[in-house]
Formats: sequence, structure tokens, C-alpha cells
Amino acid sequence: MVRDWTGAGSPASCMDVLVTHQLNALNGTLVKLSCTFTSCYKVDAGKFAMNWTYQETLNDSAVMFMIYKHRMTPLRTERFGDRVVFAGNLDKNDVSVTISDVQITDQGIYNCYVRNPPDRQHGYGVINLSVLTELPPPRDSTIAVAIGASVGGMLALLILSMVVV
Repeated sequence: MVRDWTGAGSPASCMDVLVTHQLNALNGTLVKLSCTFTSCYKVDAGKFAMNWTYQETLNDSAVMFMIYKHRMTPLRTERFGDRVVFAGNLDKNDVSVTISDVQITDQGIYNCYVRNPPDRQHGYGVINLSVLTELPPPRDSTIAVAIGASVGGMLALLILSMVVV
């Protein structure tokens, strides 16, 4: 979570943006990039502004793919085409988006920028998206269960033998 306070306790600029900083998605699936915010002020749709950008790496230029200025507008980019959809609810301070049919090339850094005047500061959140080609193998807990059962059984026998004697 990024917290932006300017001025010594000044309520004139208090913007918090909450995102999941590290996100994994399976290739070919739909992923939701969650971005919510809190502000000292109620959202005025006429003044509110938001945008989402994508960077392949920190050294690359950011490409804007979604903006809000009086209305939500997905920007059709070569990278995403029409795979990006607004999935939030501005009335609930949610400016999340979804990307359908996630590709390996979608891996990278996603930035959610929010401005809600009269807050003086912009809020932002950074999500690092990793795209996996397969799910990691499930952990095998058979050994742990067997050891736990053995120890539990031994303790039960010990307690039983103490009660009987």
C-alpha cells in the first residue's frame, strides 16, 4: 500500500491506494488487477482522474491503457487490444481492471494512478505481474500427516498406559 501524506497532519492531502504488489496469473486466463483508494474527499466524477499504465521493465517507457477523465475510457493498444476491461466501481473507490487471455508478454509492471481533487497529492500503486505457463505442483503433505499421526498415536498409547497402571 502506498500512503501519501503532505503537510504535518494536513487533511488537505490524504490519498491511500491499495494494490496487490506481486500477482501471478496463469497463461491464457483472466486476471484482475485490483486498485482501490481512500480519500478525505468524496469522489466528484467531474474532477476525478485515473489512469493505468504498463511497463515491461522499470527501464522501459510506460504505456497508458486505461484512463478516467469524466468517464472510463479503455485505450486500445497494440499490446492489449480489447482484452482490458474496467472491473471496478468508482462509487466504491475501486478502479480495478481485468485482462482476459493473459499472455506471457503481459508480464511486467502495472501502475494505477489516482487523483481526487481537492486532494493535492496523486495516489498510486504498483503491481508486478508474473505470467506462469503452468501451475506449480501441489505440495505433498503425506509425510507430514504420517509423522503427525504416528506421534499422536504414540502419545495416546503412553497416556492410556499411564491411566491403566
